[in-house]
Parts: sequence; C-alpha cells; structure tokens
Amino acid sequence: MSHVGGIATILPPQAWQRLTEAGTPRLFDANVVLMSQGGPADRVLVLLRGRVKVTRVDAEGRNLVLAVRGPGELLGEMAVPDGNVRSATITTIDPCGVRVIPVDRFLALVDTMKLGNLLLRHAFTRLREGEELRSELASLPAGQRTVRGLLRLALPEASPRAPGEIDVGLDQTELGRAIGLSRGTVAAELRPLRDQGLIDTKRGHVVILDLGELRRLLVE
Repeated sequence: MSHVGGIATILPPQAWQRLTEAGTPRLFDANVVLMSQGGPADRVLVLLRGRVKVTRVDAEGRNLVLAVRGPGELLGEMAVPDGNVRSATITTIDPCGVRVIPVDRFLALVDTMKLGNLLLRHAFTRLREGEELRSELASLPAGQRTVRGLLRLALPEASPRAPGEIDVGLDQTELGRAIGLSRGTVAAELRPLRDQGLIDTKRGHVVILDLGELRRLLVE
C-alpha cells in the first residue's frame, strides 16, 4: 500500500486499521467514476492506493475541480451522517485500490470507535480549505494563483513519478478549473515555470520537477 496521508494521519492507528479491513476490497482503473454528484450516500470508500479528483458542477453549470485526494482518505463520508445526496463527483486519476463500506457498517464502526468528533474536525478542515480557495480565486493574480494551485494539488506521497517528480494529476484544462482560470491563461502562466525547469507539461499531465523552488516563488 502507498504511504498514506489525509484523515489516516489524525485517526488512532487501530481505528484506521479497522477501517482498512472493513468492507469489500475493489480495484479500479484510471478515469473511473466512483461516486456521482447527486447520487445516494449509500457507501463510504477507504482509499488505499492511487489518487482521485473531486469535481462539482455548480449552479451556473461550471465544472469545478475541488481537490485531488490520495491514499489515507475516506471518500463520501461527509454526506453520510444526515443522508444527504453526494455534493461532488469522485473520479480515479490512477488505478486505485479501495475498501467499499456500506453506510450502515460505516456508521456502526464510527460509533463503536467513537470517531464522530475526529471526522467532524476533518470535515471542518476541508470546509476551511474551500474557503481559502475561494479567497485565492477572488484576490490573487493569475501567476500566484497558478503556483498556489500547483502546490495545493501536489501529493508527493501518492504521485507515481520518478524520484523528485510530482505528478499533479490534472491536465492544463483541469488545473484551470481548479483555480478559476481559462486553459489559455494557465498555459501562459505555466510557460515561464517550464522554462525555468520547475515543471513539465508532457503527455497531458502537469508535473512538478522542483517543489522547493516552486515554494520559494511565493515568498520572493
């Protein structure tokens, strides 16, 4: 199993272990929809391997990329407690390994292991991330927005690239949807980063080549 981050880092180790052993193991190819916006909250997925993207169509019909998640995350758990329908679509980026836990079984585990407060804290963290993203979209120029977006989407522990390279998991169009810019604007902002050797854009992927230098751009 890949190195995990996400909610696995805040749960007690024995609780995460029980979740990873619950439910039915499933393997999915890349570009498979695991959950659909508006669908029923009938199961929770434990992501053990690979990455997924979280997208949502807003009231104006825009297809937004909200996040990229990697190993160590629960998928679909936020809609479960009150029985809401799915608020977003989750699609695999890489081949993924998951555990599929029916909602009744998941709620029983949460109750038995007293995980409610931790899950609520994690949900608030995600909501705060969303607020920070909206603030960026409203206030930052395109160049800073692009760099911050790349850093926010980078998952070093989950990226199946050569050592030192981080595949963001999105192409230029999807990156634009994640940061509120057109593909043309994204391409223009990526060009100087590519010329400096900080990123690459081959084969429909945006790949970070020098994470440290990319971070330093934000403090200069």
